[in-house]
Amino acid sequence: MVRGRISRLSVRDVRFPTSLGGHGSDAMHTDPDYSAAYVVIETDAEDGIKGCGITFTLGKGTEVVVCAVNALAHHVLNKDLKDIVGDFRGFYRQLTSDGQLRWIGPEKGVVHLATAAVLNAVWDLWAKQEGKPVWKLLVDMDPRTLVSCIDFRYITDVLTEEDALEILQKGQVGKKEREKQMLAQGYPAYTTSCAWLGYSDDTLKQLCAQALKDGWTRFKVKVGTDLQDDMRRCQIIRDMIGPEKTLMMDANQRWDVPEAVEWMSKLAKFKPLWIEEPTSPDDILGHATISKALVPLGIGIATGEQCHNRVIFKQLLQAKALQFLQIDSCRLGSVNENLSVLLMAKKFEIPVCPHAGGVGLCELVQHLIIFDYISVSASLENRVCEYVDHLHEHFKYPVMIQRASYMPPKDPGYSTEMKEESVKKHQYPDGEVWKKLLPAQEN
Repeated sequence: MVRGRISRLSVRDVRFPTSLGGHGSDAMHTDPDYSAAYVVIETDAEDGIKGCGITFTLGKGTEVVVCAVNALAHHVLNKDLKDIVGDFRGFYRQLTSDGQLRWIGPEKGVVHLATAAVLNAVWDLWAKQEGKPVWKLLVDMDPRTLVSCIDFRYITDVLTEEDALEILQKGQVGKKEREKQMLAQGYPAYTTSCAWLGYSDDTLKQLCAQALKDGWTRFKVKVGTDLQDDMRRCQIIRDMIGPEKTLMMDANQRWDVPEAVEWMSKLAKFKPLWIEEPTSPDDILGHATISKALVPLGIGIATGEQCHNRVIFKQLLQAKALQFLQIDSCRLGSVNENLSVLLMAKKFEIPVCPHAGGVGLCELVQHLIIFDYISVSASLENRVCEYVDHLHEHFKYPVMIQRASYMPPKDPGYSTEMKEESVKKHQYPDGEVWKKLLPAQEN
């Protein structure tokens, strides 16, 4: 039962000094401090349930996202939750179409990251009140209600409300069986934790050996800074995992278009399933050119973690610029916008393989991908979800991985609630961790 008027919204800048160990390092982001703008919304309902939402960042700039969240807060405060979810499309559009804030978007950049954090908190609150995890809330939702959550503006040339409704209605067939399958077996995952660019060879080998021991069969390696070094590191990993296990590569937007084709022609010998983000995330036609060149080599293009919005995804699909679509639960405008992208991917029959990791991305995206399988795609062919084994211990309901698969969460909500002790300790710049680190860094 949806209840309560939103009486308070707070947002905090939470940062983890992951750069100290080289965790998360890639060709473009050499010293990331995994961070989040952490939003908590409260209502005047007597149940005391709070909604928690995050947007993932890399340290500096989180304070800017916090400012944007505060700038959006007036759209949320004093609204009845029942009114928000009763016209979720209208509420989504209200946030993304603010007549003044829209100028520093629209639906992209800092203001859209802030929108995601706010909406993620709303979905967490709604699911908690319904007593269901978000994936189950979505799976149980009537197709017409699901469609009413989506803003179709700018994508009706590819996906109309009628198209979306037809896909979701078809997805009702066999839904119960797929839900049972997910609860028993989980959603297949791959690991990125072994091969960050800043790791030494010894660390890489040690983590790879442990991952193999833990049952992982799909591995991703960061590439893009130095070709000879990439070849050496890829050889190490391929030797360790053998010829049959799956290897993916990720350049994190490092290359120009011709450079990407040339570089990947050299790395093709290691049989990667895909090259991720080979060039600028905004270069739709560049991705299409690279895709066309790499198809004969058996290498797919994967991208999406830095795609601003559903419009970019629409064009990537139209241009046949990717073979694997990577949604991100914080880059897009929360569940609402991700629903539209999942449905477009289904229409084009492109597998969705989400971006995850960071702070809370695994916790969030598991709900979307489990829903996608049960209610939209109905297929696991060429589908796999990223997993990074960092910082889960700071969440109240951390992801559960068994047999290299995401097990569906059973706790109500969006799995985004952080432990208060962790938030206080890592709040920037006044938390205990940063009070110790900042003076040391200044010296």
